[in-house]
Amino acid sequence: MNLLQTIDNDLKKALKAKDADRVSVLRMLKSSIHNKEIEVGKELSDEEIGEVVGKETRSREESVAEYKKGNRPDLVESEEKEIEILKTYLPEQLSDNEIEKIVDEVIADTGASSLADIGKVMGQVMPKLSGKADGAKVSEIVKNKLPRTNSA
Repeated sequence: MNLLQTIDNDLKKALKAKDADRVSVLRMLKSSIHNKEIEVGKELSDEEIGEVVGKETRSREESVAEYKKGNRPDLVESEEKEIEILKTYLPEQLSDNEIEKIVDEVIADTGASSLADIGKVMGQVMPKLSGKADGAKVSEIVKNKLPRTNSA
């Protein structure tokens, strides 16, 4: 069963259980997936659906940060519930050690020698980690692995 079928089945279960929060999140997710399918002009693979789920999750995480700044605990709680529901549809995230191994391999393969090469490294790392690691975390690891050059 593919990811979209899983989401459909979970939506049906949530409707029967009258779980309004889950129904709302899953309907929104299905809508986002449908919009992406229209945008690309084809059915999405599980990996592409995972990317949509990741995007929706990041959007809510950004909202949580803004709501915390605005002292809106009611909205923070609501967004965090949605994040938890969405995370059940994300592929398992890689650990920092696993990300570091892949980053080290790409640095060796590309011959990257300074922070100036970060684009080259990220360009090859992200497709390998698609949906399995947060881009900001990967970027941080790459920056820590590449030596800084002196500009003075």
